Amino acid sequence: MTPPSGGTRPVAVVVGPPGSGKTVTGAALAAALGVPFHDVDEAIVRTGGRSISDIFVDDGEVAFRALERAEVARALAEETGVVSLGGGAPMDPASQELLRSHRVVFLDVGIADAARRIGFDTSRPLLSVNPRGSWIAMMKARRPVYESLGAIRVDTAGRTPDEVAAEAATLLGALGVSGVSGVSGVSGVSGESAVTRIPVGDDYDVLVARGLLADPAAVVELLPPGAERVLVVHAGPLAGAARTLGAALTAAGHAAYLEAVPDGEVAKTAAEAARLWGVLGRAGFTRTDAVVGLGGGSVTDLAGFVAATWLRGVAVVQVPTTLLGMVDAAVGGKTGINTAEGKNLVGAFHPPVGVLCDLDLLASLPTADLAAGMAEIVKAGFIADPEILEIVERDGASEGFAVAGAGWPPLRELVERAVRVKAEVVAADLRESSLREILNYGHTFAHAVELVESFTWRHGEAVAVGMVYVAELARLAGVLDASVVERHRAVLTSLGLPTTYRGDRWDELLTAMRRDKKARGSLLRFVVLHGIGDPQRLEGPSEDLLRAAYAAVSG
Repeated sequence: MTPPSGGTRPVAVVVGPPGSGKTVTGAALAAALGVPFHDVDEAIVRTGGRSISDIFVDDGEVAFRALERAEVARALAEETGVVSLGGGAPMDPASQELLRSHRVVFLDVGIADAARRIGFDTSRPLLSVNPRGSWIAMMKARRPVYESLGAIRVDTAGRTPDEVAAEAATLLGALGVSGVSGVSGVSGVSGESAVTRIPVGDDYDVLVARGLLADPAAVVELLPPGAERVLVVHAGPLAGAARTLGAALTAAGHAAYLEAVPDGEVAKTAAEAARLWGVLGRAGFTRTDAVVGLGGGSVTDLAGFVAATWLRGVAVVQVPTTLLGMVDAAVGGKTGINTAEGKNLVGAFHPPVGVLCDLDLLASLPTADLAAGMAEIVKAGFIADPEILEIVERDGASEGFAVAGAGWPPLRELVERAVRVKAEVVAADLRESSLREILNYGHTFAHAVELVESFTWRHGEAVAVGMVYVAELARLAGVLDASVVERHRAVLTSLGLPTTYRGDRWDELLTAMRRDKKARGSLLRFVVLHGIGDPQRLEGPSEDLLRAAYAAVSG
């Protein structure tokens, strides 16, 4: 959306779903800007003398929407400050047309924070039956509208209304709102160097920007108070970056220990973990000291596991240097090492104290490594955010991504979207008791491929084939349309990712899949789609069905 030039009456219009804090944040924003505040829902209640839920019950939704439409039109024409709309108001086509000439602030929120804030109470008419499911379905319909209207998007998860209002006020200043200046925090408005903070519940933030590590103090600032010793676990090729970080740590008064580990999955062994435990022991690391993981997903997995197991847990800061690490491995607190029997079978849940994603670090990555990371981004699109798929398809991945690589214009937005998907799921289910299993879409087959191939396949390449496998499995089980299966193949192929696997490894693959973390006894369980954005579990499919899906991906 192109911001208006200044002929509009309201300074800003606040939109967002239930639980995003539109009313309280809108009032705080108006106070920060020194302008009046007007809430459309409150105006309707004041005029009619009845609550919103009473209007819904007595007159029906159609009647309420007519009142809402009229009040939105009046407010946009007459109010001069900050106007807050009800969650469903932007869905009205007439209101949408009016909003396109105004500065719209979209307050975004995930289901975990929304539930904490409003409790999905029954006074909200559209959330009164199956509130959690209703909220998710509602957001699938509304999010594209909120995003298309919003000149500014601010993430509210884990933040106070005053913090959200302060960021919105700063960003409005960047759009020319009188009396406000400065730029901060949202990609697409503030520029590539601005930092996007994506909270993972109340525990920590994922920071995304370009040039984040130009000043290594960004890592130092995340260390817990009292940390005297810091172990920097890094991939061998990143020795120069590790030395720079070590110098910054030393200058800040920390004792830095730099330890190189092999590049790739071969680093994730019990022997390598034991070697690092030895380093920590000889250096006298205590519970207040910290570990930094600098490298790809294998390095962050190993560093996180070592931090989780030393003295039953010390702080870890993750600095992923690959696309796969940024959107998956470093976020969420799952750590682990491999054994001869399978991938990540030994591990622990240990959230980091922060994650730094410097997109400039991707510039030196080979295209194949970038493509492997894109597999996890595409996964997020299929399980939760269809806009990811549309961006890849719309922006010509087969031409643009292959040529531009890390400079591909949509890459930052795709990274941020994928991280938000994972952050929402992890915040709601840290220990993978239920919801978090959806992040393993395609991974059961993928981990089996990696094991059978002795980890010579890139993880993202295996995930790409794994997603096609479970899509075929869902189709054969009668729960997924064939067109969605073909969309898997088209999107992944456009990114240069494989969609087939050799046809002579079934017995080895089945044995490996039976050791998968989602298996329960002899019961195999898969995450499958019933539609895009609708992941479900498929439990105990017959071996004939499993073998038929394998035949469909065998090349």
